Amino acid sequence: MASEQALLSSKSGEEYDLKKIRVNEQILRGIDLIYEREFDDAEDLFEEVIAKSQDESAGYFYLAMVAWGRLAAGFWYPEAVKRFEERIDRAIEVAETRIDKNGADIYDFFYLGGALGFKGRFELMKDNWLSSFFLARDAVGALQTCLKMDPDNKDVLFGIGTFDYYTARFSGIKRFLAYLLLHEGDKEEGLRKLTIASKEAVYSATEAKSMLLHIYLFFDPDFNKALDLSTKLASTYMRNSRFKLLQGVSYIRLGMDQQYRETAIELRQRSVEASKKERSSIWKKQALYLESIYNLFHERLPEARSKLKRILDHPDPKADPAMIAWPLMKIGMSYDLENNRDEAIKYYEQVLNMENGAGAQVLANKFLKTPLKQGNPFLGY
Repeated sequence: MASEQALLSSKSGEEYDLKKIRVNEQILRGIDLIYEREFDDAEDLFEEVIAKSQDESAGYFYLAMVAWGRLAAGFWYPEAVKRFEERIDRAIEVAETRIDKNGADIYDFFYLGGALGFKGRFELMKDNWLSSFFLARDAVGALQTCLKMDPDNKDVLFGIGTFDYYTARFSGIKRFLAYLLLHEGDKEEGLRKLTIASKEAVYSATEAKSMLLHIYLFFDPDFNKALDLSTKLASTYMRNSRFKLLQGVSYIRLGMDQQYRETAIELRQRSVEASKKERSSIWKKQALYLESIYNLFHERLPEARSKLKRILDHPDPKADPAMIAWPLMKIGMSYDLENNRDEAIKYYEQVLNMENGAGAQVLANKFLKTPLKQGNPFLGY
């Protein structure tokens, strides 16, 4: 299962000293498939991993991550949500069983912590705060055990760094619960750990890069760092249009208009070059979506709505559901920027009433309570 070579370079990380780390190259290929959004191929690969080692934790965890990847790509249909819930619970069960039988190694604690952490993130997205905190507490415990067993393990730093960063952002009762059930957060320490994981982790390097990218674009702005991360991710995962889009958003936030325009052109070129019609449509819509973001930040609101309505003229709920819910969300935002609150609310409620809100329902709830203001970083989401 483990590779015995001294060094490994892969999409999911940089170079690693493998003297203390066992590396499953099949899992690394599967992780890359998830980030390329080749979900069917990733699913087949992790089913093979499970078939080879039915009592080991890894395959079950990454099969759950395929389901998580589908959610992240906008596939929030009820059956997709149920599939994630079932798979993440199965991953937790397998890891706990191995630990209970005293047959566990560091990666069983790693995958247990990871599965509990992702389940906690999912509960947080549903506003189930108390459930999320208890899951996070148990996840941190498992990851800290893993770190004690192998202090040089950099994969663990992704999960612990995530908890450090986000618990520091809480306020009020949420901050109290985080302090009571977890530990006092520390944003800088969280960012430090995430940065190490992004450069040195074996399995979680890409997720750490993605996490940092979203932090630097939407929570703690550092657009130069966001550009560096989005450029690396976009050049590594050439079939993932989302990373290219976020590279364009980074250019917009830096005021690099020429580079933003070149990115929009490249998105359209990818559309022309795509071998499948549905892939072509995805890239074209990302170009229009990026242009709408530029217009929103520059208060060209009718132009933004025009771009978004062009996307909505060609809905594809099967292959690209995100480009239904999110353009609706953005139109609502544009009306909030015009102080047309009634019209904005109509669009936010439309997103909430969709069978598949593609993740946009989280922001729709937020902006139903508090109107969006100009300059809000989530105009670029």
